[in-house]
Amino acid sequence: MILARRAARLRRAALGLPLLFCCGFALGQQAPEAPSGFSPRPVAVGQRFMVAAAHPLAVDAGYRVLRGGGSAMDAAVAVQFVLGLVEPQSSGVGGGAFVLHYSASEGRVRAYDGRETAPAAASQDRLTALADRRADFPDTVLSGKSVGVPGAVAVLELAHRRHGRLPWAALLDPAIELAERGFPISPRLRALLERAPWLRRDPFAAQYFFDPAGRPKPAGTVLRNPDYAGVLRAIAEGGASALHRGEIAQAIVAAVADHPVERGDLTLADLERYAAKEREPVCGPVRSYRVCGMPPPSSGGIAVLQILGILERLPRTDYAADPLRAVHYFAEAGRLAYADRDRYVADPDFVAVPVAGLLAPDYLTARAALVAHDASLGRASPGVPAGIDPHAGREAATLEPAATTHFSIVDADGDAVAVSSSIESAFGNHRFVRGFLLNNQLSDFAFRAEEGGVPVANRVAGGKRPRSSMSPTFVFDGGGRLMLVAGSPGGYAIINYVARVVHAVLDWQMDLGAALAMPNFGSSNGPTELEARTDVERLAPLLARLGHTVRITDLTSGVHAIQRVGGHWIGAADPRRDGAARGE
Repeated sequence: MILARRAARLRRAALGLPLLFCCGFALGQQAPEAPSGFSPRPVAVGQRFMVAAAHPLAVDAGYRVLRGGGSAMDAAVAVQFVLGLVEPQSSGVGGGAFVLHYSASEGRVRAYDGRETAPAAASQDRLTALADRRADFPDTVLSGKSVGVPGAVAVLELAHRRHGRLPWAALLDPAIELAERGFPISPRLRALLERAPWLRRDPFAAQYFFDPAGRPKPAGTVLRNPDYAGVLRAIAEGGASALHRGEIAQAIVAAVADHPVERGDLTLADLERYAAKEREPVCGPVRSYRVCGMPPPSSGGIAVLQILGILERLPRTDYAADPLRAVHYFAEAGRLAYADRDRYVADPDFVAVPVAGLLAPDYLTARAALVAHDASLGRASPGVPAGIDPHAGREAATLEPAATTHFSIVDADGDAVAVSSSIESAFGNHRFVRGFLLNNQLSDFAFRAEEGGVPVANRVAGGKRPRSSMSPTFVFDGGGRLMLVAGSPGGYAIINYVARVVHAVLDWQMDLGAALAMPNFGSSNGPTELEARTDVERLAPLLARLGHTVRITDLTSGVHAIQRVGGHWIGAADPRRDGAARGE
């Protein structure tokens, strides 16, 4: 299909037909060639089931569960516990997760919230002292005050109880066996260890990840983690209670209380009272499709739908024919969506989030009307959706470092899961407890509780869940059939990564592998970001002429997605990471 579009473009050029960007080129001047990105990885093809995840060993665990008759949710449990071992920098039992589940027999999407919570003792000024010290990384995000109550195990248990077939304990066996047998350090993990000097301060992490001289162990070194195996055995027998009560919980609380940067106030009572929740998913129409995502406290479902809805109302673009206009429109749609996100989205148990108003067709039409063809908005202001006091609330961005994982699974019954989980920064809080890393998710709260005397929606409160950008996503065709399962790591940029892939598949008709490999770009209502070391960099001066402030940076997405094509499932992994896909 890409070759066909390229051939059509060459035919138009041969006939002398101009390829125009409406406001950036003189009549007859050809628009720039579509920038290229990474080489796509080979996709996996299966008729019955498919799993795509961030590490081949996790993919193999999920594949074995599916081949043994397990459900998508069964496979998700196996995949997540293996990822917590082999990709420790991104997720694990010390963090949180969002689970989006689709039941083919019911035609129903469910959303499960396993986001971390703040300790009961957390006050709204908890992070105020850090607001002016954002560059001081350890004090900002590696403090005992940034550790939230983990929710990943609890949400997996809740979703498995409702959608699992196989015994819970059996699903932890692959991770337990691998922890005892050992796994080789990947080149990517080794490179990330090079950039994690604070991790050496924890004596248990130092012994596990580094040699006696303090250097990261070489790629290929086999890591064995009997402590993690012991934790998983306890969870296999006792479920999430084994993590939230008893000896493991006491070890977590002790590590937070004895934090070398700043003592935290997480208590056993905080761990004991934690509960994962089922919430109503966020769904909406995009052209002839239906897109579903996570509701608050994730901002992903709303923002992805807003970006796609705004783009639907703008002149249709083709990235292959006119990449400049495609990038311009996409960045402008992102500015508008992130402006609303920063103003309105927070934990719905604490703040009234105007979900319906933010996705109302008339509202999206009004937001799209703000996008100019020949100039960037620069910085967008939040809108005023229906039912909201225009003077209520203030927007406040957060750090959201780019470390998370995502996996997508479809089983033989057509049921599906999209799971995004995280410990926040790479290696989380850099505190290693019983073979797993604690999170630092509370740095996702706004650092200031008020702006101009007006409360910020995402301010800290005891028991509150910080806002997230994680965006597990389902897309259904006009007949209601599931056609795409997707999600990505990437911190604040997750929304743009997922929206871009969905936009590429639905509107640019790109095949899935090519959509994952193309360059990343977009805006979170700041600079227009272009992925470094890809050909999209060459659009920088053209975008600058339209008023964009351009930032060329690493945009390391990790989209793992599954698409229905005819009677087959196509699984694809982002070439920027260690991921893979496998099906049958």
